[in-house]
Amino acid sequence: MGEKEINAAGCATGKYISQGGISGRTESTGLGVFHVLNTLLEDENFCDKAKLNTGMKGKKIIVQGFGNVGYHFASFCHKKGAKIVGIIERGMGMYNPAGFDPQAVKMHIQSGAMGRGEAFPDAEITETRDPMKIMAQECDVFAPCAADGALNANNCDSLKCKVVIEGANGPTTFKAD
Repeated sequence: MGEKEINAAGCATGKYISQGGISGRTESTGLGVFHVLNTLLEDENFCDKAKLNTGMKGKKIIVQGFGNVGYHFASFCHKKGAKIVGIIERGMGMYNPAGFDPQAVKMHIQSGAMGRGEAFPDAEITETRDPMKIMAQECDVFAPCAADGALNANNCDSLKCKVVIEGANGPTTFKAD
């Protein structure tokens, strides 16, 4: 499809624009993970097996890692009607069943407030000792988007999701799988 179709079914990136690469490099991985999840959620057979209604609208998602991959994935899902109910970042995790606005959370993180231990105002649950405990909250989709081995034999039994979609490199260990 070339540089004219950023949402093509298959694409590769890696070159800087000045070297002939395409625009959208920053959000490309998060966008790709979004497209995979969106496609799965439109598949009736998949949704029946996962015990979910079809479509992105109203799906509750917890995202581990809120850098380029996690933020863009969450943002695209949010725009399509999903609720980002949990966010796990270094030093802090937060949960709200009503959902978060990814842009507002990103601004909170960029302000340095999270690094100073300041909880996001809309969080019902804030976890600073072990942010990964947030992954044990109720959701439809858990998306590990940052850390290698984030989902492992010590924590995989605590998941209360129906779907895991991986956005990081190697986020699920062999034993967790």
